[in-house]
Amino acid sequence: MRVGLTGGVASGKSTVSAMLRELGAVVIDADVLAREVVGPGTPGLEAVVAEFGSGVLGDDGGLDRPALGAIVFADPSRRAALEAIIHPRVRERAAQIERNAPVGALVVQDIPLLVESGQAAGFDAVVVVDVPEELQVARAVRDRGWSETEAQQRVAAQAARSERLAVATHVIENAGTIEDLRQRVTEVFGELVAS
Repeated sequence: MRVGLTGGVASGKSTVSAMLRELGAVVIDADVLAREVVGPGTPGLEAVVAEFGSGVLGDDGGLDRPALGAIVFADPSRRAALEAIIHPRVRERAAQIERNAPVGALVVQDIPLLVESGQAAGFDAVVVVDVPEELQVARAVRDRGWSETEAQQRVAAQAARSERLAVATHVIENAGTIEDLRQRVTEVFGELVAS
């Protein structure tokens, strides 16, 4: 079974992903792959530099993510240009990993921009980690050190909460305790495996 996992920034999606992995799912993390496909010496990094200039490179020759983030989160057209470089490469790498998964495995693709990239229909199930937007902002400020304005910009740059919920086959609410979250993740995992 192929499952898409998504949620807004600071929703706790990475925690849910780790819990699903502990339960036995094969988890493919799009964020990890997004870093991999633009690593030093890759064609992906060359394409990013060709599009955005050498100012997005750090002293070590790798991608300076904060510098690139400042550009793409301030201008939707620049973000779209970056996504056009990264998304196809991530999808290709994810498909390769999925092909190598054990037969019968529950394969979960952890994709932050699942809704924005129009991929929901390509999965047997879509799990959405859901929290109110004000909690996303508060967590991003507390846990990531972002300013409130930066956190609000990142939340606004993603699909609306209602858009994510509209494609969900399973919703994991994450406004409670870690114990509450673990219990709900275990329930959803059981439902997915039984499908």
